[in-house]
Amino acid sequence: MVTAMRSTLRRIFAYLRGEIVLTAAWALALLSMLAVPPDSAYPSYIDLHTLGLLFALMAVMAGLRQLGLFRTMGEAMLRCTATTRQLEALLIFLPFFTSMAVTNDVALITFVPFALEVLSMAGQEQRVIPVVAAQTIAANLGSMTTPIGNPQNLYLYSHYGLSMGEFFSALLPLTVVSALLLALFILLRKSQPISVTLTHVSAPLPKGPLCLLLGLFLLCLGVVAGLLPLWLVCLTVVAALLIIDRTALLRVDYPLLLTFVGFFVFVGNLGRVPLFRQFFEGLLTGHEVICSVAASQIISNVPAALLLSGFTRQARSLLIGVNLGGLGTLIASMASLISYKYLANAFPEQKGKYLARFTLANVIFLAVLLAVWKLFL
Repeated sequence: MVTAMRSTLRRIFAYLRGEIVLTAAWALALLSMLAVPPDSAYPSYIDLHTLGLLFALMAVMAGLRQLGLFRTMGEAMLRCTATTRQLEALLIFLPFFTSMAVTNDVALITFVPFALEVLSMAGQEQRVIPVVAAQTIAANLGSMTTPIGNPQNLYLYSHYGLSMGEFFSALLPLTVVSALLLALFILLRKSQPISVTLTHVSAPLPKGPLCLLLGLFLLCLGVVAGLLPLWLVCLTVVAALLIIDRTALLRVDYPLLLTFVGFFVFVGNLGRVPLFRQFFEGLLTGHEVICSVAASQIISNVPAALLLSGFTRQARSLLIGVNLGGLGTLIASMASLISYKYLANAFPEQKGKYLARFTLANVIFLAVLLAVWKLFL
């Protein structure tokens, strides 16, 4: 009995060591419970809309990947690119522009596994870390361009009653600079010819399952656009996958969803601590951009927007701060956790190296963009 319990505990601790972000999220959540004991307000912390949409998208992407769509698209891309620079440019700017319409979460769920597939096919696994880190930065920066690009933009756009002109005048210049920085990053990287001989060409994709899965993906985008109810789409996704590929439901990254729940609890409790709220209220006036960037590093940019909007009417500064605040730590933008999880699952031995490179790249981009804002905007 004792031996069995020790063995079970060893497996649990081994699992938790492998899920560092999940462990950290729930450690913070449990610590925050000391300040705010569990009560009836706890359920309101959980953003079920975000969790449900992530679940549906991850399930559909798992089905598409199992079907072979990513490999087929990768083969087509490899035939059209002659150098690693061209390949990296495509992989990085796809999430940059796509996130403007379908949010940074959706862009990363779609294109990070695609990048992992393509780079492996090209024999360029050593480029995985810089490319995935750059994809994450690209999605977080591209998504700031439009009101529907990420949750904090949609909230602030509605909360302050902004016009499209006011919104774009605040963020479009930073989007242009972001695109130039990403292009510079790509140009500074060493390029080499790609010579890939595809020993196995994928068979034509089965049209029925492919059309059904792409239809499910469009339904998910309908939820993003606010055209369809989430509960109906989730039920449809589950029902369809139970028929055509029930293993896709098993390949959903449930630890990632639990990580989000842990951070929701932590952030919800933090917002109810008077000392924390008073601290930011005192610092915010006249320093909205810097304070929102700093807050985003601790509680992520969406909760920072929700929290700080109660203390300022400076919508432009808050918009800039929480969007640039998505750069920095791994939790500065919750979407960054998606990339980390995909890479950690594919290359578990590279997790530490990725975190180091990811953080360095984010700090550099954040510093440059803050300097541009300070000097010119």
